[in-house]
Amino acid sequence: MEMTIMGQKELQERVHRARLCTGCGACVNLCPYQVFYNDQTIVLDACDIKEGRCFAFCPRTPTDLDAMRRRFFAPGNLTPEIGAVKGYLIARAADAAVRRGAQHGGTVSALMALALDEGLIDTAIVAEGADRFLQQGVAVGDGAEVLKRGKSKFIAAATVAAFNRAAKGPAEAIGVVATPCQVFALAKMRMKPLPELDNNIDKLKLVIGLFCGWALDWRKFTALLAARTALEDITGMDIPQGRRLVVVYTRNGALEIPWDEVAPIAREACGVCIDTTAEFADLSVGSARIGETWETTRTWNQVIVRTEAGQALIDLARRKGVLEFRDPPAGVLDELKAAARDKKKASLEKIIARTGNPEDLIYVDRRDPVIRAILD
Repeated sequence: MEMTIMGQKELQERVHRARLCTGCGACVNLCPYQVFYNDQTIVLDACDIKEGRCFAFCPRTPTDLDAMRRRFFAPGNLTPEIGAVKGYLIARAADAAVRRGAQHGGTVSALMALALDEGLIDTAIVAEGADRFLQQGVAVGDGAEVLKRGKSKFIAAATVAAFNRAAKGPAEAIGVVATPCQVFALAKMRMKPLPELDNNIDKLKLVIGLFCGWALDWRKFTALLAARTALEDITGMDIPQGRRLVVVYTRNGALEIPWDEVAPIAREACGVCIDTTAEFADLSVGSARIGETWETTRTWNQVIVRTEAGQALIDLARRKGVLEFRDPPAGVLDELKAAARDKKKASLEKIIARTGNPEDLIYVDRRDPVIRAILD
C-alpha cells in the first residue's frame, strides 16, 4: 500500500464523504479550517496544502501498521490478535469511592489521577459530557478533576483535538485517555510523518487506551433515548456482560434497550475498525471477564500492559496501594484474543465488501503480516 501523504481535499474525499470519520479529532486544532461540532468534523474553509497533518494523522488514511509495531513494541511481545502483551492483569481502584464514580473498576481514572499527582504528567486529556450527551475532550491538571469524569460515554469525543490544543500551550508532559481510533491517531503522530510539523508530539508521555467496539451516532442515540425517557433524568448507562442490550439508568429506575435497536445507530466508521483493545497504547483497559456475577464482574477491569511506561505506572500503583489485583481466571486472555480476532476478521470482511476488492483495505495493507494472519 502506498503511504503517500495528501491534503485536506483528499481527506474529505476518502474519509469524510465516505463516512469513515471516527470523530477522533486528529484533524482539529491543527489549523483554523476544521472543527468538531455536534458529533461531526466540519470543514470551514478549503485548504490547498498538498501534504497536510490532517491527512497524515487520520486513523482512516493509509498506515504502515508493521512499521508502527516495530517502532513502539518489543517483537517478542507482539500477538496478531491484540497487539503487544507485556503483561495481563485483573485490577481495580482500591478506593471504593473511585470505583463508584467510574464505569467498571475505576482503573483508568485511578491510574491517570496517580500519574498527575505523582508528576509523571502535568496535563491529562479526558472526555467529559456536554449538552444533551455530546462529548468533548478536556485538559485537566489534577487527579481530582480526572476522577470527576470516569463514566463511559458511548458517543465520540474529539479527544485528540484536545491534545492538539494542549500541546500548543505550556504543558510539557501530557497523558491521554483514548479509544482505539484515537490511540491510532496519536501513534501516527508519534511516527512524525511530517518531521517539520511534528505537532509537539514529544510532549505525549502516557496513553491509556480503552477497549471499544463502537461509538454511537449522537443524533440517532439521543432520539432513541428521548423516545423512552427525559434526557435530563438519565444518570448512567451500561452493557451487562452476556446480555444483548444497553441498560439506561434514570432517576426513575432502569430501562433496557434491545441490542437490535442499538447496533444500527453505531457510527459507520466503527464497522471497519480492526482494533478493539487500543493496541498502540501504553496500557489498555476494559471491563473484566472473570466468570462471576455481573455485580461482581463490573467492579473489575482487565488490563493489558504494552510498554515500559505502562509497566512503570502499574508498578507505582501497586507500591502506592492505588490499585488492587486478583489472578486472571484460566483462559480469559485466550478468550479476549479470540474475540479480538473475530472483530478484526469481521471488520476486514466489511472493508472488502465495501471496496469490492480483497486487495484494497482502505487504510491497512493486505501484505501486513497481521492482516495476512487474520485473512489467510
